[in-house]
Amino acid sequence: MKLNSLGLDTKKTKDLADDLNQLLANFQIYYQNLRGIHWNIKGKRFFDLHVKFEELYTDANMKVDLIAERILTLGETPLHTFEDYTAKGSVPVGKNISQDEKAVTLIVDSLTQLLKIERQILDKSDDANDEGTNSMMSDFITEQEKTVWMMKAWLS
Repeated sequence: MKLNSLGLDTKKTKDLADDLNQLLANFQIYYQNLRGIHWNIKGKRFFDLHVKFEELYTDANMKVDLIAERILTLGETPLHTFEDYTAKGSVPVGKNISQDEKAVTLIVDSLTQLLKIERQILDKSDDANDEGTNSMMSDFITEQEKTVWMMKAWLS
């Protein structure tokens, strides 16, 4: 087994970086969805949702940077083209969504997909003894589970 400068198995970190690139692609789509619903939301809940969506896209943008930096830390290159993002993306793409319940449902559906990817990375990072990636995924999962709960409560 060959170790990198972090003391981690190079084969396992390459696999983790590939999975993190998949997460990065999906986060970029999620981020763009949030920008779209922030811009296009209409209705009586506009003021509350407009602010909430901005909070969410600001957070997503920060996470995109953290994911890309983790990929670089593992010695790989983060994806950075829309072509790559759409090829690797599995979160739903929201187009021209201006209705409140459709917007919130898009967020729940997107986070549900992101959580699946993050849990897979969490398992692999644990197996690779990669505490940096493991901690990041654990933090993301904890925050996103709470957001899903709150959004589902709002939809009820």
